[in-house]
Amino acid sequence: MAVFGLVSAVAGFVKVRYLHDKAIIDNMVFRCHYRITSAILFACCIIVTANNLIGDPISCINDGAVPGHVINTYCWITYTFTLPGQHGRKLGTDVAHSGLGNDNQERTYHSYYQWVPFMLFFQGLLFYVPHWIWKNWEEGQMRMITEGMRGVSTASPAERKARNDRLAQYLFDSVNTHNTYSFGYFLCEALNFVNVVGNIFFVDKFLGGAFLTYGSDVLKFSNMNQENRSDPMIEIFPRVTKCTFHKYGSSGSIQKHDALCVLALNILNEKIYIFLWFWFIALAVASGLAIIYSAAIVMMPTTREAVLKRRFRKADSSDVCNLIRRVQIGDFLMIHLLGQNLNVTTYGEMLHTFINMLEEGRQISGDTPSAPSTLEMAPMYPAIEKYGKETQT
Repeated sequence: MAVFGLVSAVAGFVKVRYLHDKAIIDNMVFRCHYRITSAILFACCIIVTANNLIGDPISCINDGAVPGHVINTYCWITYTFTLPGQHGRKLGTDVAHSGLGNDNQERTYHSYYQWVPFMLFFQGLLFYVPHWIWKNWEEGQMRMITEGMRGVSTASPAERKARNDRLAQYLFDSVNTHNTYSFGYFLCEALNFVNVVGNIFFVDKFLGGAFLTYGSDVLKFSNMNQENRSDPMIEIFPRVTKCTFHKYGSSGSIQKHDALCVLALNILNEKIYIFLWFWFIALAVASGLAIIYSAAIVMMPTTREAVLKRRFRKADSSDVCNLIRRVQIGDFLMIHLLGQNLNVTTYGEMLHTFINMLEEGRQISGDTPSAPSTLEMAPMYPAIEKYGKETQT
């Protein structure tokens, strides 16, 4: 039950920390990296360190000359090995266990099992890093300019109009100044793709070059004749291995003691990494498509028009076209993210006001231009400080 409590703690962290965020500052694929993938990796790290699921991670037997706890500790902190030429042979007659046999053959050494929890934890951090960079680059701007717009649909028409006008005024006053903002976003989106592809090769190196084809090999194995197949999961994550321990005898000569070691932890490792193989492949494809989509948005104004029309359905096509021609890519990203943080009605009203202001080229009133929440907007809208603090009513 303890392991389920720890995993529940990770799930609670995700729920509290992420799902109730005050502002949405990225897209769904971006969130799959730092929300879902990081949570999966941290949960897997907890699972493989929970010994009460499988008992001892390694149990070795020998001729009795070496105490069991000594040989267990030795084989765990050094390495064990299998014989690749003995895989696929008939158990019980040709070999005692898959991958075991006469030692005078090529050996495959296994020591990765010592580092699996650390690797999973480190990978979880890697998938969070692009979000951390983007969050610090963004500096809470989207949260600050949308804070005063939440719940605006329940306000009076006059109050709703005043808030919409203030947000539109901010967009008008800061038009063509958000390119650095968008550069940070697209950079971190590219980092997500580089990170997931890099993790695939990172794990492949960690597992001795066996991860790149691990998932496809498992699929092939499941479709093969049962009598003529060798389980790739057992080859990469052997459940029984050999270990050699040397010690001095009573006469001072070196004695060799062979041990058979049961790696119960590999029952979990093989399942974890087959899931991660499929997940990383799917995430890499989705991230690649997201980059292509972003590239189309940056290079093709018609793509930006199509995206804005889909969210701003009540607008005339000519208005949307004129808006895209008047603003730069940074302003479009700001407008697009606003659409994810405001309800449809509020977003439509605000965007109508902003379009009118662009066409007229002037403020809609003589009031001080400010974002919905003056105190929160001050860090990203320095010019507002010369007007003084807003009077609360």
